[in-house]
Amino acid sequence: MIKIAFDPIYAHPLPEGHRFPMLKYELIAEQLLHEGTITTENLFAPQPCPKEVVLLTHTAEYLDKLLHQTLTPSEQRKIGFPQSAELTKRELIITQGTIDCCYHAKENGVALNVAGGTHHAFKDRGEGFCLLNDFGVAANYLLRNSLASKILIIDLDVHQGNGTAALFKDDPRVFTFSMHGRHNYPFHKETSDLDVPLEDGIGDDQYLLLLHKHLSQLLKDVKPDFAFYLSGVDILETDKFGKLKVTIEGCRIRDELVFNHLKENNVPCVVAMGGGYSADIKKIVEAHCNTFRTGMQLYF
Repeated sequence: MIKIAFDPIYAHPLPEGHRFPMLKYELIAEQLLHEGTITTENLFAPQPCPKEVVLLTHTAEYLDKLLHQTLTPSEQRKIGFPQSAELTKRELIITQGTIDCCYHAKENGVALNVAGGTHHAFKDRGEGFCLLNDFGVAANYLLRNSLASKILIIDLDVHQGNGTAALFKDDPRVFTFSMHGRHNYPFHKETSDLDVPLEDGIGDDQYLLLLHKHLSQLLKDVKPDFAFYLSGVDILETDKFGKLKVTIEGCRIRDELVFNHLKENNVPCVVAMGGGYSADIKKIVEAHCNTFRTGMQLYF
């Protein structure tokens, strides 16, 4: 059975002006349940990630600031959210959800977190709506506990996974692959093990060709025994900030391509949702739900 991490706190309300990015998380789960793609048995609610696990990746000073709400105004501006105990708890739950998904993925081939993909978080700071780097924490957890030896992070959000790239720049056990908009945030890019910067306006055919070429080669060269997949839907032509021209069908085929490559190579995969900023929330939810539907069709 496919297992999906979800807690109502994923859609935790924020002050006016910050609510829209959170709304999709609740709607994704509601839509999948409503249409019968999943049942409540597929869902599980994670507990907060323990401090000692977070510290495998993030500094004690930074975690202390999050736990005691002592971030400076400048640090909060870089994150994009006002600090609160509830927001920190939400991030800890999301991070544990990604870790829990690792066990389910090893058993079933794939598991998904309704939230997560917080790839702009560095070891000592947050940026771009990201407080803790859930893929980073989960990857270090797997390595520390000898649950994986070679990890591939596939980041297909339209924004470069700068925090993830920085976290693992000196760790050969984790290969970071980011395919992102060349002219998009973050405007100072870190160096991933493989960066594929995309020009504005790229559509389905060119996008999918590039992805197939690079991913098929990476699986041959890297030979991972575990993968994380950030399936951001801000690559859509309807996205307010993405600058690409990928259709919703092209986005679905992208997910299918990633899943097929990993399944054929017997690489278990944990998926997190990442970004999506189309003006119509229905398009965001539909594109994210396609990721779950595709996973269900291919693995179960």
